[in-house]
Amino acid sequence: MTKSSTQDFLQIDQIKKGIVILKNRSLRGIIMVSSLNFALKADDEKSAIIYQFQNFLNSLDFSCQILIQSRRLNITGYLEKLSNIEKEQENELLQIQTAGYREFVESLVKAGTIMNKSFFVIVPFTLLEAKKEETKKLFRAPELPVLTEEKFQRCKTQLEQRMQFVTLGLRRCGLKSVLLNTSEIIELFWGLHHPDQAEIGYYPEIPPEFEE
Repeated sequence: MTKSSTQDFLQIDQIKKGIVILKNRSLRGIIMVSSLNFALKADDEKSAIIYQFQNFLNSLDFSCQILIQSRRLNITGYLEKLSNIEKEQENELLQIQTAGYREFVESLVKAGTIMNKSFFVIVPFTLLEAKKEETKKLFRAPELPVLTEEKFQRCKTQLEQRMQFVTLGLRRCGLKSVLLNTSEIIELFWGLHHPDQAEIGYYPEIPPEFEE
């Protein structure tokens, strides 16, 4: 019996020039978005943000996916610093207080109370959207469309235009955003499939050819 590898279950075919290419030949661009503390805003500001976000959603003529990634905050370095302060503390009372504070922070992290959240917007583009004349041909073909370098560059340009449109709309809502490059996308997907290692800050070394 043939054993299946992990890659057989992934929809990703390759990551090229900051673009995710799926096995069905469709493309995905990933935008990392900042957050804002909505609860601390005044009522007028809240209304303005909601209004701008509604306008942004209504302006889209393509689908988008919003991904929220929650991970326990890695504060290993901070805890080590507290341990050193505790050991070097000459005052016994301050040493006890430092130890108590360190244990309190450790308990918060273990309980999952301190979380680090990252926000992403995933923008799609398919070969069927490239040209109407190509669409007719692709509908007749039973096999997957061939993604030539010329088609990839053309689709990549149109996908990047969509991503710029999304970043502009988010900027009007008071959110900063950045387009992920190849190495950053690899780290993102690696972290999704290796959450325990990612939480302690370990990521594999990425070959130079992927650092775009």
